[in-house]
Amino acid sequence: MKNIQPRRRVPSSDIILPDHEVGATFNFLMALPGRASSIHTQRAYFRWVDQYLVDVAGLKPTIGDQRLARMSALSVKTLHAILSAAQFRAWLGMLVGRGHGKQGIDQARAAIVTLTLLLAEAEWIDDYISATVANVRPPRAEEGQRPGRWLSTDEIKLLMTAARQIATSDNQERRNNVVMTMLCTLALRREELASVRWGDLTLQNNRVVLRVHGKGKKTAVIDVPRVVLQAVDSWRHSLAPVDPHPAPQSPLVRRLWKGGKISKFGLSVDGIWIIIDEASAFAGLGHVAPHDLRRSVAGALQESGVPIDKISRLLRHRNVAITERYLSRLPMRNEGGILMSDILGLEDEDDLEWDEN
Repeated sequence: MKNIQPRRRVPSSDIILPDHEVGATFNFLMALPGRASSIHTQRAYFRWVDQYLVDVAGLKPTIGDQRLARMSALSVKTLHAILSAAQFRAWLGMLVGRGHGKQGIDQARAAIVTLTLLLAEAEWIDDYISATVANVRPPRAEEGQRPGRWLSTDEIKLLMTAARQIATSDNQERRNNVVMTMLCTLALRREELASVRWGDLTLQNNRVVLRVHGKGKKTAVIDVPRVVLQAVDSWRHSLAPVDPHPAPQSPLVRRLWKGGKISKFGLSVDGIWIIIDEASAFAGLGHVAPHDLRRSVAGALQESGVPIDKISRLLRHRNVAITERYLSRLPMRNEGGILMSDILGLEDEDDLEWDEN
């Protein structure tokens, strides 16, 4: 496989152990579905195991197909060298130091514990090692997820425009427009967008709807706004020369080859991340993660007075209580200090320019 350097900005690291050593390998890609059936959980576990190899073994980070290739042939010798309770505990502490929240820490712990359990079942490591790793308790971290970004409606529009402007071909501009329009109106997770197929767009009761494949193999049907249909129709025209009649199971958004030629393969979750990362940098918005767009859609709807039950249906939460907790994590307005400064007459007449960077 050609060694393609990842485009995402990652910290450099000296190589301590080679990425592929001669000797026995463990196919984590094949073994994991028996423990975690959800594709979203599997992808998250692969990401955390890859991060563990980067931080503890000093390997280069991978994304996309490179990561899947790594997960299918993990060096047993490397795993023996890095899987211990002491190293695992230190790594979890490192994640806390980087600002990861409790949910992320728990998921990272589950990924490595699951890996050691599967290795023990395959008799590649001693049961004692698996047991000691499983006994490592996660360090204290802030509750919930990292706060992330909550973009204003103007910032969302700016990001959508930037995604089109960074394109180097008409096909890329139309593809990027579909990606950003669906994320910024339908509040899709990037995994959900990557899994959308042409057959998921259907006409129901004289309205176009999208079948969304969410977490835990759950599905939901949501109405599609006109702006999304326009973006999809424009993208379909670009697709026509290579795939005039897309099969229902073919991916809606595709990868692009050099020069803008459209691939038959779907755009990966890492590809979606790259589009948002490059667009946010171009727009001067700093770091914006894909989930920040879902968070921003929910916040914008709430500020506009949309009933919480409608927001909950769009987010595809199991019940409204989950949506209430989700919205409660957003940085809501807390203007008491500002009002008190007005009461005291302490406001400064000079204009204040704030740069969060």
